[in-house]
Amino acid sequence: MVALYISLYIYYQVGDAHAATLLPQVRAMQAALAAEHGIKAGLKRRPESEQGLQTWMEIYENAGPAFGAALAAAADAAGIARLIDGRRHTEMFTEMPPCA
Repeated sequence: MVALYISLYIYYQVGDAHAATLLPQVRAMQAALAAEHGIKAGLKRRPESEQGLQTWMEIYENAGPAFGAALAAAADAAGIARLIDGRRHTEMFTEMPPCA
């Protein structure tokens, strides 16, 4: 059986006033997850802020099936929920099989 690796895309909104506080927390969380799980992590944001809110996206590539639980626990431990507006939305994708 071939191992299934996924890519996770988590997006959420951050108030302009909380962005400078949240950034190092997310970066530290991603570095710890990358070291522990061997995934590739990234962080992006939309270039514009609307009504005082920024949209951020965390990206995790080459994650195993159990990574989602580890990510949720890490986000809770980092206190991310208290610094964002609303909730984190998660999208999951897998690689397309190669053409035969």
